[in-house]
Amino acid sequence: MTELRLQKDGSGTLPERIYARVVEGILRGDFGAGGKLPTEGELATRFGVSRPTVREALSRLRSDGVIETRRGSGSHVVAPGGGSPAPSTPPISSLADIERYYAFRSCVEAGAAAAAAEYRDAADLEAIRSSLDTLNEAMQGGQPGIEQDLRFHFAIARAAHNPFFLTTIETTVAPVRQFMELANSVTDKKSPERVRTVQAEHQAIVDAIARRAPHDAAEAVRVHVLNAKRRIFEKTRLI
Repeated sequence: MTELRLQKDGSGTLPERIYARVVEGILRGDFGAGGKLPTEGELATRFGVSRPTVREALSRLRSDGVIETRRGSGSHVVAPGGGSPAPSTPPISSLADIERYYAFRSCVEAGAAAAAAEYRDAADLEAIRSSLDTLNEAMQGGQPGIEQDLRFHFAIARAAHNPFFLTTIETTVAPVRQFMELANSVTDKKSPERVRTVQAEHQAIVDAIARRAPHDAAEAVRVHVLNAKRRIFEKTRLI
């Protein structure tokens, strides 16, 4: 099987690298029905590390809400929002799959933003701005801000007043994005310049929605998704 992994460039502690490899395994769909992870011992053997190293990585995965431990059943993947992983979401197993994913994400999220610009009300706009403020605070505090970013994009989808956008983003776009960006964030510490760039991209989306400019909102999302793909590819390779 072709493996998707991050280019390590010598950065990151060993538990961080195991963390990233587990997240990449989730992206590939390696853990089967129900998203059950192998045992600590099995993971230690697979990665050629000690069980304490695996234990530390799993502890962080639990802390970040990626996995949960069920008594008598081991560790299982947790989908965004605490639901079950979407069984229809295809795994990511090649660079071509990443390209396809970002093309799909661009279409869905651009459509949602355009509809939000057309149909949003004052309460929707307040919710979008509030979620963006929370995301900005997380990023400025040095946090990955992945969950806050998801909530921001969910707020935009809700403002579209079209349940198909929200369901598609929640079940097919968000899970892949969460795990891909979690893996990328382990060894890719965001610089102040990168934080400012991402914040400007988000603000352009909100400004277009506030102006009720559907075309501008869709284009702002396309730019943001294109740049997000570029940032992922800067740290990703196949072996």
